[in-house]
Amino acid sequence: MSDSASPEIAVIGGSGFYEFLDDPREVDVDTPYGKPSAAIAVGRVGGRQVAFLPRHGKRHQFPPHAINYRANMWALRALGVRRILAPCAVGGLRDDVAPGDIVVPDQLVDRTYRRVQTYVDSGAAHVPFADPYCPDLAGTFAVNEGEVRTGGTMVVIEGPRFSTRAESRHYAAQGWSLINMTGHPEAVLARELSMCFVAIAVVTDMDAGVSAQEAVTQAQVFAAFAQNIEKLKGILERVIGDLPPRGECGCASWAEGIDLPFELPDHRHTVEHRSA
Repeated sequence: MSDSASPEIAVIGGSGFYEFLDDPREVDVDTPYGKPSAAIAVGRVGGRQVAFLPRHGKRHQFPPHAINYRANMWALRALGVRRILAPCAVGGLRDDVAPGDIVVPDQLVDRTYRRVQTYVDSGAAHVPFADPYCPDLAGTFAVNEGEVRTGGTMVVIEGPRFSTRAESRHYAAQGWSLINMTGHPEAVLARELSMCFVAIAVVTDMDAGVSAQEAVTQAQVFAAFAQNIEKLKGILERVIGDLPPRGECGCASWAEGIDLPFELPDHRHTVEHRSA
């Protein structure tokens, strides 16, 4: 892939985003960690080259705990991506959010237990993660006041099952406002690869513990996300079109002076092209 065609921005999301790209083409990328969830589509959004990766695969064949997160992040970095916008479906835990809200959280709590969440397999390379999302990317959504809420904590559970009422109430009691199954380890892997990352949470339901009447179903979640996808696409298109040059957010500089046990991939890695 030529330098001029390298996408610096990526969107990770559901298959509904294929229509988000103008003139898409697909690119196969091999990584040291296997294949990503699918071939990566590259097209134009808001006048910019953008990569799109379906998190769960083209046919939603990978459940949250079986996604090859390391391959996904590595493949995007190898294509030239340095900034990632990651829409995801979430449940609401507290009455400060409601179905239909779009929220850019500023904190994350990991409650997964089967996932490999690092590229550091040897040596000492401890990534700072006090603030898990890129402040510059998160700030670009603040201009969409009225459509996007900013702030809040997203707890990520292993899945694929939904929470019990007791678990849900426990999470809410901690002050956490959103619950999700895919937001980790995407964010920390992106940070290890010196990429900027932000989650864009679409609230599809109120979780089981919010009231005695609430109980989450897959059909409910999928339907609610589909109802909000056009709104989400519009917001993302405006944000992508208005993104300023990458600043001094710190996402890219954390590893300065650290001897990483892996070499950061870049767009000079070999990729195979094919039409979408």
